[in-house]
Amino acid sequence: ALLCLAASAKVKSTFKKYSKIRSLSGVTGAEAAERVLRAAGIFDVTVQQVSGDLTDHYDPRDKTLNLSNTVFGQSSVAAIGVAAHECGHAIQHNKGYVPLRLRTTFVPIANFGSKISWPLIIVGMLLGRSQPLIGLGIIMFSLAVLFQLITLPVEFNASSRAVLILGETGILHGEELTQTKKVLNAAALTYVAGAAASILQLLRLLLLFGGRSRD
Repeated sequence: ALLCLAASAKVKSTFKKYSKIRSLSGVTGAEAAERVLRAAGIFDVTVQQVSGDLTDHYDPRDKTLNLSNTVFGQSSVAAIGVAAHECGHAIQHNKGYVPLRLRTTFVPIANFGSKISWPLIIVGMLLGRSQPLIGLGIIMFSLAVLFQLITLPVEFNASSRAVLILGETGILHGEELTQTKKVLNAAALTYVAGAAASILQLLRLLLLFGGRSRD
């Protein structure tokens, strides 16, 4: 819990800090996204605004790149970096990046596993520590943990693509790229913290219930 809270606080403070620094190019997050997509040869992705704060995401189902209020119309290095990161996912989708395809395929499995794991463990406890049910619950939870691990290379790769293409297109320069990297690295920490927290929770479950038997 502390890992996740610390990572969340870090990304918010870093984004806030670099949201105050206007890029020399003066382009907004939406304009930067359009330029990045065109530079990558992608013309069938729609860039649109969505409500919320840091709710930015790329949806491969309808090929929409959704930018939050704090990114869409802002020209800060932070906004441009986040917009480019989401473009990184669109580029991954366009190129058939294997980890992204694997993560997309794994989404329903991970969602099911995370929803059913704790009910199975609780029912197993109520039935006198039923090892089959508890074991099945731990396996279901492991699927959710695996999904988080698959997510890590997807997010890091999207950020790498974003920084590279921002430099190549001249949208950001020199120190601006360094500042954007700091924003994206802080965002990546939230995924690392989430994965670490899930792994620790899985280890906790294994220590509590794994391989134990009762008279």
